[in-house]
Amino acid sequence: MSDRVAIILAAGVSSRMKTDTPKVLLEVCGRPMLAYVLDACRGAGVEKMYVVVGFGAEQVKKKFEAADDIVWVRQDEQKGTAHAVLCCKEHLNGFSGQTLVLCGDGPLIRADTLRKITEKHEAENAAVTLATAILDDPTGYGRVCRDADGNITAIVEHNDCTSEQRQIKEVNPSYYVFDNRILFEAVAKVRPDNVKKEYYLTDAISIIIAAGHKVAAVAAMRPEEAISANTMAQLRKISRIMKSRISENIKRDITVRAEEQCL
Repeated sequence: MSDRVAIILAAGVSSRMKTDTPKVLLEVCGRPMLAYVLDACRGAGVEKMYVVVGFGAEQVKKKFEAADDIVWVRQDEQKGTAHAVLCCKEHLNGFSGQTLVLCGDGPLIRADTLRKITEKHEAENAAVTLATAILDDPTGYGRVCRDADGNITAIVEHNDCTSEQRQIKEVNPSYYVFDNRILFEAVAKVRPDNVKKEYYLTDAISIIIAAGHKVAAVAAMRPEEAISANTMAQLRKISRIMKSRISENIKRDITVRAEEQCL
């Protein structure tokens, strides 16, 4: 095992999409959303990915059966993000490296962003490092709460925010790098004390802070990278952005080849 792995949360049901297709298999520019997240991890030096599946698990596994760098993990009951991570415990017992935790329905994440947070994590010797984004409309996202010195004190999910916390525009799009040992110590202590009665991974960060460990953040994400596909409208928006990215990459490649031919 390398010193950097990833846990990708891909067990969700696409209930608001009005489709029986597992959410992470919905396509963006002809590819499943999950494919983009896997590629970003590979581009950031991740050699093994633990993909947590639940609804439509066999469909998801079949779509990526040719990949030899995926370990499939079942979450039979969707009890929240911390519970999904905890399902991977038996696979990562004894691992002492970095564990990225990402969502499989966020295909706009870039490998460059993941590299930035892993580099920050190493430089700061942090227990957890997260990427944050500043959004004009942060509705639906967990808010990043800081003290007067700028230190992160908590991540509060939208439904649990006070009216004051809902004014915060710095959000948590759920892209993390953890010290693996500290991660599993924390998620084991998470309790469903929230509106949805779920086990939130963000509560693990509060536990890590309370234990005196260092939490770092990189405001490295472009606002577009924070978009996850929870509705068909969001999926269409993601597809438009991805199409623009692909077009830009093609133009860049053509320019580079032209310059090389002129040398």
